[in-house]
Amino acid sequence: MRVRSLTSIAAAAFALATVAACDTPTGTDGAIGPTTPFLSRFTLDLPQDPVFLNPADAAADPNPWFPLVPGTSWTYEAETEDGVETTVDAVTGDTREVDGVEATVVRDEVYLEGELIELTFDWYAQDTDGNVWYMGEASCEWEPGDYQEGDEYEEGCGEAGDPAGSWEAGVDGAEAGIIMWANPLDHKGKAYRQEYYEGEAEDMAKVLHAGLTVSVPAGTFANCIETMDWTPLEPGSREHKFYCAGYGMVLEVQSQGGRIRNELVGYAGLPVEF
Repeated sequence: MRVRSLTSIAAAAFALATVAACDTPTGTDGAIGPTTPFLSRFTLDLPQDPVFLNPADAAADPNPWFPLVPGTSWTYEAETEDGVETTVDAVTGDTREVDGVEATVVRDEVYLEGELIELTFDWYAQDTDGNVWYMGEASCEWEPGDYQEGDEYEEGCGEAGDPAGSWEAGVDGAEAGIIMWANPLDHKGKAYRQEYYEGEAEDMAKVLHAGLTVSVPAGTFANCIETMDWTPLEPGSREHKFYCAGYGMVLEVQSQGGRIRNELVGYAGLPVEF
């Protein structure tokens, strides 16, 4: 699970799910969660009726920890053993229909010492309660220097690219997950699924702390929450992410590999009032 930078908000129709820890599995008709043993320790509580939101409404009233409005962008930098890694996230004005949901597209570019090594289109949708759903991604990775102009992975990675990690809700058993709750503290300490595509994308998270102040090169931010992310695909891996109200994700700390810090160094856009 690579240190992943902040993703997107969108608007669409989708059902709200709450993931809560449980000792024994509980079946739920029509549940969004997978029925594989991966989630055998969790139960999903679903409302009786789906909720709806159109893109204009989502942009007008975004989740404060995911205040992603088209035109907003974030730039992050991390010192790695291979050199400086720079990530640029930009909320586009594009949408994509994913599993019947109209999702906003966020473009995620990763550079190592100035060479493009990863390009991802992330798809997100916000429900009417303000929860932000992760609907999938089209991703491609290259070794430094291998990317060729035109290797846009939605059309294919090119001969040198690796599309591993790509998934789409509703395709080949993949299912959407929650990337940010409307009220994160209501779920403090409870594990929840962010994505699910068996063997490829199985990220989980939990909210650890709130009321934090975080300092990074882009500034000092108050009213922040901390989450811990992990995946059963990489036992022992942990990432701690810090989301600050009005701005979104400002810092990631990867515990392995020398405690890599992926820090916000640039922000373009207006902060959202909280």
